[in-house]
Amino acid sequence: MSAQPRSDVPLPRPTGEAPDARLLTEAVTRLRRVLRSSIRTDYPWETLPMAQVELLQVLGEHSPARISDLATRRRLAQSTVSGLIGQMMTAGLVARDVDPADRRASVVTLTDAGREKLAAWTIAHERRIDVALAALDDDSRAAITHALPALFQLAEQLGESAEGEAEQ
Repeated sequence: MSAQPRSDVPLPRPTGEAPDARLLTEAVTRLRRVLRSSIRTDYPWETLPMAQVELLQVLGEHSPARISDLATRRRLAQSTVSGLIGQMMTAGLVARDVDPADRRASVVTLTDAGREKLAAWTIAHERRIDVALAALDDDSRAAITHALPALFQLAEQLGESAEGEAEQ
């Protein structure tokens, strides 16, 4: 079963031309919106706010971590991250401990429940995306596969640009 192109989806530019920033922004925005809403439609048990999911993801890769490190990685205010961590502690997803390297500071780690929640969230999202990818034609799937390295590079570039602006 192959998905038919929709009339409101813009046609790609010829190869070699720079992508239109407005269209890329629109595509990313649509993807984020539909992923957020579809996970709750397809998996109604999933109620974790996206900001908490993103912190769980960071902790899944960089744990234990200080609140300041989490705030820097997610580009959020420390007070925002501290509030989210408080909610996640109440839910049993993370624990706060004394930093062994600096007893004046604290570090946050995932609990077993946090690891399980993150794994379930990841599996649900991957399953949802796998189903959508399977509905696309081979050329569309290949285009997405080939675009992934460039999208990661773009994210890295945007992150570096944001860091440079923050330092000025």
